[in-house]
Amino acid sequence: MVVDVCFSPALYPFYHRPDAVAVIVDVFRATTTIAAAFESGARSIRPVATIEEAEAYKAAGQLVGAERHVRRCAFADFGNSPFDYTPAKVAGKDIVFTTTNGTKAINCACGTYRIVTGAFTNLHAVAHYCMAAGRDAVVLCSGWEDKINIEDTLFGGALVEALLPAGYRPAGDAAQIALSLWEEAKSDLFAYLGRTEHVSRLRSNGLESDIPYCLTPDILSLVPVYSVETGVLMPEKMAR
Repeated sequence: MVVDVCFSPALYPFYHRPDAVAVIVDVFRATTTIAAAFESGARSIRPVATIEEAEAYKAAGQLVGAERHVRRCAFADFGNSPFDYTPAKVAGKDIVFTTTNGTKAINCACGTYRIVTGAFTNLHAVAHYCMAAGRDAVVLCSGWEDKINIEDTLFGGALVEALLPAGYRPAGDAAQIALSLWEEAKSDLFAYLGRTEHVSRLRSNGLESDIPYCLTPDILSLVPVYSVETGVLMPEKMAR
């Protein structure tokens, strides 16, 4: 089996493997927030690509999380911070969710065997999911507006490393690049990412408190799994 890393949704047609597990990652912050919402007891999350879709669901009485360019949308109940989704607000609830990058990336991977979302917070749970599926894995980095970013690439490298002992091998240069970057960064991930574009965006918008949580590995044992038939994510418990 192989594991590959696609650095941007714009490149995904070249990395698509119909029989693989596609792992969507948006470290800062969509896939981290999705996992946090499920940890707080959310029943389901419906990712939608556009603001218009999210507004329509809000008008129909749904709970909505919505963010563009790191800021919460005015009509939404929640933004894109993992701390927005507390048990008191989301336990047992269905949520509609749209973000600048992450929720769009999920739609790119339709047509693959299985779509899951990953973050550092559930890294090894995702690795165990891929192993249990016995399939190739493709990490799809959400990036920023179709451009490459470092944090999602690092997650890709971390997942490559986690899968190697199970007999996976890097599919090509992209996976090797991600793994090399991860090996360089993992001893002090926070410092390595300190000067990246998205950390700067979060800090300039007063959202730096989200950063340490987003970079904390393996604190969750669930994997959000997307159903193309229903259009929603549901949590599945796995070993960390």
